[in-house]
Amino acid sequence: MSGAYGKDLERWIPRLIAVWREARKRGDGPETRLTPQEVKEVGAGVKQLSLGLTRDRKLAGARYMDDPKLLGAYLLFYWPVSYAQAREALGELPNRPRTVLDLGSGPGPMAFAALDAGAAEVTAADRSKPALTLARELAAEAGEALATREWDPTRKAAPPEGKYDLITMGHVLNELYGSGDEAVKPRAALLEQALAQVKPGGSLLVLEPALRETSRLLLKVRDEMVEKGYAIRAPCMYRGACPALVKESDWCHAERDWPMPKVVEEIARAAGLHKESLKMSYLMLAPKGEGWPEPRPERLFRIVSESLEGKGRQRFIGCGPEGRMGLAMQEKHRTEKNERFFKLHRGDVISVTNTEAKGDGLALDDTSEVKVVAYAGKGVPPAPPPPLPSGEGKGEGS
Repeated sequence: MSGAYGKDLERWIPRLIAVWREARKRGDGPETRLTPQEVKEVGAGVKQLSLGLTRDRKLAGARYMDDPKLLGAYLLFYWPVSYAQAREALGELPNRPRTVLDLGSGPGPMAFAALDAGAAEVTAADRSKPALTLARELAAEAGEALATREWDPTRKAAPPEGKYDLITMGHVLNELYGSGDEAVKPRAALLEQALAQVKPGGSLLVLEPALRETSRLLLKVRDEMVEKGYAIRAPCMYRGACPALVKESDWCHAERDWPMPKVVEEIARAAGLHKESLKMSYLMLAPKGEGWPEPRPERLFRIVSESLEGKGRQRFIGCGPEGRMGLAMQEKHRTEKNERFFKLHRGDVISVTNTEAKGDGLALDDTSEVKVVAYAGKGVPPAPPPPLPSGEGKGEGS
């Protein structure tokens, strides 16, 4: 997927830098990169954000976007990351959205990702006035039309009125209503409120950090929504309670290669962070009354782990309509029909044949066939229509 949006993301970098320099009212430098002093300054802000959002979590739920230093750090580092995450997840939508509402938008990375992915009308909604101001300035810089609205979920404010093809919430949910199981029901209630504004055929896309705690809470919210009768469009194919919650040590997240801009790389280095791959947890929900996608005839699994290579064998964790289990194959069983198994990535959806139950999962051998049904970041194609009974569908006289 990354090849499809790399150039779009590259175009945003000079805009982000220009808007950031304008906001701090000092500094001049190259259009497409930061000066060493600027890198140092932004790196310090990113270090503070990273600590407060992913380690001690003291900034989660705080109004950090109202702090110019932290908002600037977010704009130049987390904005490109969130944009790339959104473009990856938007690739799995069943339909291209025309109208989009981005809740908890900050300075709009997901909103602009939706515009670049083909949306016609996008509204960014957030409680931070400085973040919305930057979103408007970015829109002006890019020559894009973007509507902005104030929205504060901590004050039980309803989302902006209207019906939308897509509602997005990027890194918002994990900062609301506490940090433990007490947050599950109010978070689910907020998603239900948002889904009431999604048009038939539309989706609600929730992106969260790939941390174990935040990811497991998202899975608990998923289970609450499934229990209420909502269908999951992606990434889940399993319709019951999430099997990744059975063991305390398990969680589920996506990981993608991405075209990391040089600016992000330099800031990461200055902040002492590693950002080689793009990691996130996500959930795409269908509005009330819409069922799960029709099951496909093959035996499907989404790869939900990195490669767990052992001596002379390849192993992954897969999760599909029958649940979560290990999938393993010995190198000596590699054939033309199954060699794809040795090159899989987290997020790929595969079909498998001729497996044998073994240990905590399935063993594949030289009679097994492995096909990629959907690569990571692409939607699973709908089930093919059943074949017509013999003789039907032929024209008269044929």
